[in-house]
Amino acid sequence: MKRMATVAIVMLGLLSTANLFGQQAPRPYAEARNYSVWDKEIAAIEAADRENPPPKGGIIFIGSSTIKRWKTLAADFPGHKVINRGFGGSEIVDSTHFADRLIFPHEPKQIFLRAGGNDLHAGRLPREVAEDFVEFVRVVHSRLPKTEILFIGLNPAPARWSEGDKNRELNRLVRETALNLPRVGYVDAWDISLGPDGQARPELFVADRLHFSAEGYKLLVERVRPFLAPAP
Repeated sequence: MKRMATVAIVMLGLLSTANLFGQQAPRPYAEARNYSVWDKEIAAIEAADRENPPPKGGIIFIGSSTIKRWKTLAADFPGHKVINRGFGGSEIVDSTHFADRLIFPHEPKQIFLRAGGNDLHAGRLPREVAEDFVEFVRVVHSRLPKTEILFIGLNPAPARWSEGDKNRELNRLVRETALNLPRVGYVDAWDISLGPDGQARPELFVADRLHFSAEGYKLLVERVRPFLAPAP
């Protein structure tokens, strides 16, 4: 009973932050962040868009290095208009900050966000990062109210194995929050990197033991595929 009450209090806090029609809560972490470190990379993406404009009404994948390094994204989902907007090392607040440059011009029907691991690695708490996700939803839906937003859950990696409990807690908070927000979903990817013994499978990661290998991405593709909107 006590645990249920605690969960309810946490969820009420997250949902109050997510009040899309209420007053925006102060966000000191996001406001103090140095976004200029991304200027060159974001400008390069915009330049490429001017040369080869992505289609509107497609599916955007945005977030940190798991998205940026997903080089086979378009080939993995043939028939879908997918757009890769990952930038390595980023946190959820960065995707929110650059939504006007990386998301809104393309008017996507779906957004898949994979981020949060760097946030936790930098010392933020799962509850704080979950609140950042809620703010991402608020910002996107303020301009694109019909767009579906799906959070791709974190999975344990050998290089950050000690952070597994916090990764799992963030997944739980985001999933429970998604259940209470319209046009928001959660893709469970926790176990894709684990073997029968509960340990991470090394062949699913590159040499840094953090990022997916080609074999790891194959498993991620199969987990995401059922959530894609029907191809036009």
